[in-house]
Amino acid sequence: MKIKHITCLIVLFTFLITPFSCSDDDGVPVTETPTEEDPGDDGGNDGGNDGGDNGGNENAVTPCEDGTAAGYPCNGIDLLANVSLLEMNASDGNDSWGWTDPDSGNEYALMGLNNGTAFLDITDPLNPVYLGKLPTHTTSSIWRDVKTYNNHAFIVSEANGHGMQVFDLTRLRNVQNPPVQFTEDAHYDGFGDAHNIVINEDTGYAYAVGTQLFNGGPHFINIQNPLNPIGEGGFAMDDYSHDAQVVTYTGPDTEHLGKEILIGSNETIISIVDITDKSNPIGLSTISYEQRAYTHQGWFTEDQSHFILGDELDEAQIGFNTRTIIFDFSDLDNPQFKFEYYGPEAAIDHNGYVKGNEFYLANYTAGLRIIDVSSVASSQMQETAYFDTYPSSNSANFNGVWNVYPYFSSGTILVSDIDRGLFLLKKQ
Repeated sequence: MKIKHITCLIVLFTFLITPFSCSDDDGVPVTETPTEEDPGDDGGNDGGNDGGDNGGNENAVTPCEDGTAAGYPCNGIDLLANVSLLEMNASDGNDSWGWTDPDSGNEYALMGLNNGTAFLDITDPLNPVYLGKLPTHTTSSIWRDVKTYNNHAFIVSEANGHGMQVFDLTRLRNVQNPPVQFTEDAHYDGFGDAHNIVINEDTGYAYAVGTQLFNGGPHFINIQNPLNPIGEGGFAMDDYSHDAQVVTYTGPDTEHLGKEILIGSNETIISIVDITDKSNPIGLSTISYEQRAYTHQGWFTEDQSHFILGDELDEAQIGFNTRTIIFDFSDLDNPQFKFEYYGPEAAIDHNGYVKGNEFYLANYTAGLRIIDVSSVASSQMQETAYFDTYPSSNSANFNGVWNVYPYFSSGTILVSDIDRGLFLLKKQ
């Protein structure tokens, strides 16, 4: 049995999955009946949930002062708003991403839920507007992943037969009487379920990973015409690919400049693959590390010289504080282990992204952690700010923050929380 499926069983016992039903008409107001109590009020929500849920209703920033904001432990990060799962008629949150309208500059949050994908206008982050939901294509699932390209959202899930949903984000510009129920604009059924989707916006290709195809390796999908996705093969990697990053390479290894490079976080190993020619992908190298439990997800530094990796199960299985592993990728054919960084809490690390010289880490029960990575070449990292959305515990459990999106030009930071919905935050 794959480690991935063991992880799924662990998480399934942690979460409550709620069935979802709705009408099929596009633009019809959502009419699901909310649960009688906050579905996220499970396992310690009393530690500041009331203040957090009302953060966006006060029309003012809730500053981080004396180590808290509305009951949430923090350092250097203010609370702008929180949209609860109850408001989005869901029981569990998962992935998130962002879209900026190129015409208006308005900013939108996309959040994965157990029963679909929520869309919110966060242009005024103190007063976010829940515009509505695109229901899951088949059944509910706690695993959903969303990315954007060319004003469209591409959504996958581990729900059986889900495939890839395509949604035209320009429809969010003028939603009457929100929240409404949306329908997908296109659907790709070249695979059944997938764990994650990766997009290289430079080339117009999406990569579904963790499908039943190509040993769980990346499935190449041409999305240059977003409403007509075309499958173009794939690559059976060294192990099931849990997540990946794909870039048009601009790093220090001059041999590979301009090539399309995929870095796969593949349960037991990291794989570096040249996928420039979709008909002939070339594996360049692999690397692993000591005390490995589950090679989960990673991200390049801005200069593409180093790769920052998270192992999802090492904290729980081995017993140390949050560990981040850094590799020297200056030679893609010969990657090297660099050093390890340990955070202040025992929480599990999930997804992490680099923006400038900062690493934004979704740290489950320890919340969002922001870490200075300007000195990784000297084997140094330092936490500079945090916001803990799960105040009752920092233990190695699957609660709290799933994902963070730090790329809005406004500085608004999206944080999707499994138990408490969507947080909008901003560094002081």
